[in-house]
Amino acid sequence: MSEQSKIRVNGRVHRLQGSDPSESLLRWLKRQRLHGTKEGCADGDCGACTVALVHHDASGRAHYQAVNSCLLPIGVLQGCEVLTVEALAHDGQLHPAQQAMVDCAGSQCGYCTPGFVMSMFAGCYDPTPDALADNAIAGNLCRCTGYAPIRRAAAQLRPQAPLVDRFSAALGDYRPEPAEQQLYNYHCPLSLASALALKQAHPNYRWIAGATDLGVDLSHGRQPAAGYISLDRIGELQQLVITPERVLIGAGVSLTRLERELAGLFPALDQMLPWFAARQVRNRATLGGNLGSASPIGDLLPVLLALDAELQLRGPGAERVLPISRFFLDYRKTALRPDELITAVVLPRRPGLISASYKVAKRQTDDISIVAAAFALAFDQDGCIEHVRLAYGGVAATPLRALQIEPLLVGRQLDRDTIEVVSAALCSAFRPLTDHRASAAYRADLASDLFRKFCAERVR
Repeated sequence: MSEQSKIRVNGRVHRLQGSDPSESLLRWLKRQRLHGTKEGCADGDCGACTVALVHHDASGRAHYQAVNSCLLPIGVLQGCEVLTVEALAHDGQLHPAQQAMVDCAGSQCGYCTPGFVMSMFAGCYDPTPDALADNAIAGNLCRCTGYAPIRRAAAQLRPQAPLVDRFSAALGDYRPEPAEQQLYNYHCPLSLASALALKQAHPNYRWIAGATDLGVDLSHGRQPAAGYISLDRIGELQQLVITPERVLIGAGVSLTRLERELAGLFPALDQMLPWFAARQVRNRATLGGNLGSASPIGDLLPVLLALDAELQLRGPGAERVLPISRFFLDYRKTALRPDELITAVVLPRRPGLISASYKVAKRQTDDISIVAAAFALAFDQDGCIEHVRLAYGGVAATPLRALQIEPLLVGRQLDRDTIEVVSAALCSAFRPLTDHRASAAYRADLASDLFRKFCAERVR
């Protein structure tokens, strides 16, 4: 265990020796008598536990990120800086985010209020234009249906952002810990070589990145592995390189960063990311983590299939490139070897490609897909289809392309007859399951109807 295992909360340094590294930040804060951070769902759904994490981007600049403290095990936060709602007011003066909630009567029962305040607090220091738009608080649930005054509070803050005050000044003073960290069976390496060496030494340890998936298990007392190797501080996994021919995305790049830095490059990606989850989740969730979990309903996976992504994988002493079409083998099973790591995803940029994605869920925002779909078409100079990808999630044990249906489109114009033939074929292309979210028949109909929707909306 590193002597430097510590966390800084509201300006105070806490030593982590003796702490359970799998304990959530939320529960740990409760033990420090910081009760302003509330526990609602413990699943990352309600936002009551939102805190601000000081995050350093690829250039080393510090930002405040709203995150769900219920999903973050203390072991991955060694050397980190956290602010809770108790830190905001100073000398009897409320922070503007708190004052806006008071001015607009944004609190009813009050249980959700600290989470909303912390989401808005992070937005107050974010220079992006939509930082305090509705999606900034979309990950926070108000149980008293008080959204109208809360939205007015966020709107009141927009003209002031980004704020220049003691919190913005503190961002310039925050520095990431320069050394690798270890707290019992939680390791935080700083390089890819170190991470791979740790995996060789501890083959039964698991990779953990944003902790938005594994964090749910840990929050509920389940231990999926004997130990964990955190990947969120490895600079090699944070690269994002855009060229005319392709985009290379490091596996550790967050979904928030993808949403902002790749906006307009891939319409299918643009359309899926806002529905992926709450802002607090997107701030932590990574592209590599979404791939590595290999969920058949992972929202981004059909998009990557439709865009012909290639995966860069690295193990001890060896690298390889694998088309995403060969990555998914079975339910939660991939071609990734036990000692390998996804290091990057490469998306080719195809001129003239028309793409779109769709997600159907019982609760459209922050919910698991019933069916997700992504489509990509390219036409030749005569208006005939020369390239087609029809990809789906939620219709099988893995994300799948409709490989038997795609050839029906090649060489044809996308007229009414073609659409009817393909739509009918898609109804029987998969053998989905019936579960508590939807019936197999409904999922089969969605596979067809979403293609019709794509043709009506995106292809003229």
